[in-house]
Amino acid sequence: MASTKILEAKKEIVNEIEDKIKKSESVILFQYQGLTVAEFSELRKKLREENATIKVYKNTLLKRALDDLNINFEGFLEGPNGILFGENLLEPIKIISDYAKEHDKLNLRIGLISGSVADLDTIKEYASIPSREGLLTMLAAGMMEHVRNLSIALNLYAEGKEN
Repeated sequence: MASTKILEAKKEIVNEIEDKIKKSESVILFQYQGLTVAEFSELRKKLREENATIKVYKNTLLKRALDDLNINFEGFLEGPNGILFGENLLEPIKIISDYAKEHDKLNLRIGLISGSVADLDTIKEYASIPSREGLLTMLAAGMMEHVRNLSIALNLYAEGKEN
């Protein structure tokens, strides 16, 4: 039987996982086998800039935490898995998806987006959404078009009044 110190340490890890999942808007489970340490560090650095972290936990502890939260990742907790915890919704998903496109050794598996389980197709849909800055640029361009059309119409009206 395991000692009480070991059991307490495992309980602390399970509680840590549960807290991170509760605080995260996006949680992505991925396989990283075959990535070099430098590639993995590069990914961590990119994600850290967006307030996201990557952790590697034992699958049994991760499964226990997911079971406590009533989240079903059944069939995905085999082999070496990394888990991404992102405070923001879109940016961490976009970063890890782009990184997975560049590095074929990184395989996205399943995720938890805003508290709902998301399959690979859903993760890819979220990754294709433009960034916040891109959406604001699109909104501003759309609004500027109407202002431009109004100024042209007023100018033509003013020229018609002069004649």
